[in-house]
Amino acid sequence: MYTIGIDSGTQSTKAIVVDLASGEIVAQAQEKYDVLPGLPAGHMEQHPKTWTDAVDATVTSCMEQIGEKRSEVRGIGVSGQQHGLVALDANDQPVRPAKLWCDTSTAAECAEFDQAFGGAKGLIERAGNAIPPGFTAPKILWLKRNEPDNFAATRSILLPHDYLNFHLTGIKRMEFGDASGTGLLDVRNRKWDNELVNFIDPRVAGMLPELGSSNEPYGTLREELRQRWGLPDGVLVSAGGGDNMMGAIGTGNLSEGIVTASLGTSGTIFACSEKPIIDPLGEIAAFCDSTDRWMPLMCTMNVTVLTEQMRKLFGWELSALEEQVNASEPGAGGLTFLPYLTGERTPNLPNGSGVLHGMTTANMTPANFARAAMEGVTIGLAYGLGRLRELGLTVSEIRMIGGGSNSPAWRQIAADVFGVPVVCLSTAEGASLGGAIQAAYCVAKASGETADYAALSERLVQLDESTRCHPRADFAELYADKLEKQMALTRSMHAAGHL
Repeated sequence: MYTIGIDSGTQSTKAIVVDLASGEIVAQAQEKYDVLPGLPAGHMEQHPKTWTDAVDATVTSCMEQIGEKRSEVRGIGVSGQQHGLVALDANDQPVRPAKLWCDTSTAAECAEFDQAFGGAKGLIERAGNAIPPGFTAPKILWLKRNEPDNFAATRSILLPHDYLNFHLTGIKRMEFGDASGTGLLDVRNRKWDNELVNFIDPRVAGMLPELGSSNEPYGTLREELRQRWGLPDGVLVSAGGGDNMMGAIGTGNLSEGIVTASLGTSGTIFACSEKPIIDPLGEIAAFCDSTDRWMPLMCTMNVTVLTEQMRKLFGWELSALEEQVNASEPGAGGLTFLPYLTGERTPNLPNGSGVLHGMTTANMTPANFARAAMEGVTIGLAYGLGRLRELGLTVSEIRMIGGGSNSPAWRQIAADVFGVPVVCLSTAEGASLGGAIQAAYCVAKASGETADYAALSERLVQLDESTRCHPRADFAELYADKLEKQMALTRSMHAAGHL
């Protein structure tokens, strides 16, 4: 039996086919794209059709790769970028391009929520989360304030992965995990908070889809797509989830102690919990996961953003960047890089910018710049890891995914900074693998078989032990000091109005 996992992200869509008997990925495909060009600073958007076209292209490619074996496909699971706003009209067509997770144009709308509900503290007490610019709720208010005609035309609101599920099934629904990233869900009780919804507009309650369990199938694949891809009758589409929720499933992050770190365009640190983890400071998002549990998460907006900018600055290939980082000693010669090139979510600096601090005539070398960038974003994530520990979670192992995890130098920096072993998967496709595993769970449940995420994970999530890095005790104090310095610089410069 086969299942398909789809990961629709900001930069590309990937699809894989997993043989559930062997655990092997038997086909995979990728379709790349970009955000819309020419938008004002802080605005990040994509056309939803870009995603559906990419899904069609990647699944078609995978089906061509497996040929007649496509008759063994039984389920599809979708991972999507979180927080995006897909507004549909009465004909289920997008009224405008989707505003993405990395869109920070909604700072004024976030301030309105803060003023109405007692700031971050009041919002957290109400529903479990503050409402930063990346969340969906301020995007809906932005649409009402800035594009009233589009808001008036809106009949349905979906998140990116929900829109893809709608494309696959013709059904509109929202599971708890991705819904918790809207800012409108009471995460303790997994229900929409009516006062938050009505604060935007009373009409919004009718725009939001029905909430449902993350463990229940979303629906059955539409006949048109079933025929186009040559699949058998009755292919189930699972509930899917946000990319981090699917990444948790795909990395075996299903019990306390295992933590996932994603080093992509953005960076995330997240864990699994049997109960809601509410951070009174609002630095850890109190998300639900996509297995009907909870997933405390810390997100930063600048990870490979920095290393890619460094490569462009010096004209390096990836191999050259790796060489330069290795040519610099831990600590980067005393340089500290505040990595807020595109604003930041944690700490909450929507208008923030990057700062390279500590330059002298002795340490201004390309190698030190490269290492300072890599250390800066990793230390930013380590701040979130420390906050998870303060909230009572234990951390025994970090499983790394995302493009940055391909770097041996970065993995060792992460182990040294985090203070626990780090390891990658045998496949880089954590989120799409999570989709395939969730689909397998739903197929088993629908068939009356025992559906067990732990058993599926044990069989399908394979670690690449050759990538395992252990923390080096010699650098523990150095990186603890760098963490303290980086956060102190951030606080002082923000207080002075410079960030």
